[in-house]
Amino acid sequence: MLSVVIAFAMRCLLVGLFLPFSAMDKVLNFKLAMTQALQAIPNRAFAEVLVVGGFCVEVLMSFAILTGIADRLAALILAGYCLITALLWKQFWMKPDFRLKGTSSGRDVLWDFLKNFALAGGFLLLAFGPDAKGVRHFFHRPLASSQPYEIDQGDVR
Repeated sequence: MLSVVIAFAMRCLLVGLFLPFSAMDKVLNFKLAMTQALQAIPNRAFAEVLVVGGFCVEVLMSFAILTGIADRLAALILAGYCLITALLWKQFWMKPDFRLKGTSSGRDVLWDFLKNFALAGGFLLLAFGPDAKGVRHFFHRPLASSQPYEIDQGDVR
């Protein structure tokens, strides 16, 4: 039973940024989310689709990872989401004061950019597993669950 609790806690930590926090922020501060989206996407209708779509990705994929239902595909989608949001909204190279030493808002954005990439790595590890066999297995059965809460009684000693 403890192993199931630990497995669930690990998944909660992985998706905790999105569910509940980022998803809730999009609901409570929709206008601010739109302002941020419009900085990268000048078309208002498309920016709104991206914000609402981001909310749906954050909620649905997080639930899939927490429940273990098509969790590997959900993790791949969230990895892509992290990479795309880093490239669209964490453009540290565009900040006029970007420098590695001293005070710089660009350096702060760089850390957010790198955090998104690191989080994508965690999701890819969940999607594919720790080795090449997992990558092959994923592409053979992309909708398969990783069965995160299944306990094999033969493994318990």
